[in-house]
Amino acid sequence: MRLQMEGEEQQSKSRVVYIDTIQAWESYVQQATNEGCPAVVHFSASWCMPSVVMNPVMEELASNFQEVLFLNVDVDDVKDVASRMEIKAMPTFLLMKDGAAIDKLVGANPDEIRKRIDTLVQSTHVHKA
Repeated sequence: MRLQMEGEEQQSKSRVVYIDTIQAWESYVQQATNEGCPAVVHFSASWCMPSVVMNPVMEELASNFQEVLFLNVDVDDVKDVASRMEIKAMPTFLLMKDGAAIDKLVGANPDEIRKRIDTLVQSTHVHKA
């Protein structure tokens, strides 16, 4: 029982939004656009170990970059989104601003994704100022 409670607590603290429908995708991207909020999208697959390994990295980044919306799209659950965004390999990370993809990183590279998010956040702050 205690393990389950810790698991539930962990789940509720997650700042990564799991997208499971095309409607959810459109809604969150629109919301981020309206709020001028940058977004980082992790296109993953449950069968792809590098994607799975990046999940806790994305959770950590989501905690560190509170002003960024973090989305996780399982390409098998939401094929339309993956194909619309031209995702060919997992994991792929899209950095979005104003509803458009401005950067793409293919592969599990925690240091590089952290650097690119940092750059995205700094460019957003400069843009707003």
